[in-house]
Amino acid sequence: MGSNESGSLLSGLMDPLSRTNKNNAPKGRRIRRCRSAPVSDYVALETGLPSGPRTDQSFFGNIHPSFRIVAAFLTVYLGLGTVCFYLVRNQLKGEKTNGVVDAVYFCIVTMTTVGYGDLVPNSVLSKLLACAFVFSGMALVGMILSKAADYLVEKQELLLVKALHTSKKVGHIEILKDIETNSLRYKCIVVFILLLLLIIGGTIFLATVEKLSLVDSFYCVCCTITTMGYGDKSFSTQAGRAFAVFWILTGTICLAQFFLYVAELNAQSRQRALVKLILTRRITNVDLEAADLDDDGVVGAAEFVIYKLKEMGKISQEDVRLVMEEFKDLDVDQSGTLSTSDIMLAQQPQIEK
Repeated sequence: MGSNESGSLLSGLMDPLSRTNKNNAPKGRRIRRCRSAPVSDYVALETGLPSGPRTDQSFFGNIHPSFRIVAAFLTVYLGLGTVCFYLVRNQLKGEKTNGVVDAVYFCIVTMTTVGYGDLVPNSVLSKLLACAFVFSGMALVGMILSKAADYLVEKQELLLVKALHTSKKVGHIEILKDIETNSLRYKCIVVFILLLLLIIGGTIFLATVEKLSLVDSFYCVCCTITTMGYGDKSFSTQAGRAFAVFWILTGTICLAQFFLYVAELNAQSRQRALVKLILTRRITNVDLEAADLDDDGVVGAAEFVIYKLKEMGKISQEDVRLVMEEFKDLDVDQSGTLSTSDIMLAQQPQIEK
């Protein structure tokens, strides 16, 4: 296909609504709105309705599918681990309290790689079980629990943004735009607050229940959530280990998520700086020549957008090539444009098969 076809394609990329009733939407919104966007987001932009999870329900009113998966895997892991380590409880060396509590506590300490050393395997069987559960536990934390934590943070992020805009008359659309722009920053704030509460709560608990000094309590908290687990200070009472089952799992994942968000925020800042540099750089004749995709001597708006996106690193030449190949496959009549008849003709061989 020639330059006419490429120009038609680029025009279609730039303004997908050009063949619809242009009076139905303001002129400034034709380019910004993408008809291939998720239906929920589209409805939210058009009507102002919330596109995300409803916040007027109770926190556990509508359980997300991710939590069902997390709950299932975590239940299987802890249930199987508790049974196994309870059966070999006499083969564990260290200070013991209740058999069931110690078994669950040992599972959590193993899964999070804290490894205090207050309970250690003392036989071939118990050591092999510990090896199996530490690898499966790390996989569980890395692949499943972190996703659930990220979802929880996103729900709390919306509440945080709403609280920050309480004194202002801001609509839901503005709040969603603010979240999209500053999502990582708000996530860092939410996780930092949760982490701070966990550190304070753990320190107070160790000081009151485990009878440690404030310094030793804070020291134990830091050793635990960073998974150093020196072992000189740990949970030694039955109540303390029951608390540690929930606190250790939450604290270690929360700290890992915080550093992950900080790293992503740093990368995002560098990307935005690069975008700003590219957008403020003076355009030269070399740039225009590179942006002229159809070699017609002029650069259209769509060509300019594609060139800038490639320069920002958001898309590559390979991405453009693959999209063009898909367009050629769909453009059955080779008119340089896509229509309903093209789509039907392109799908017809598949239907016949």
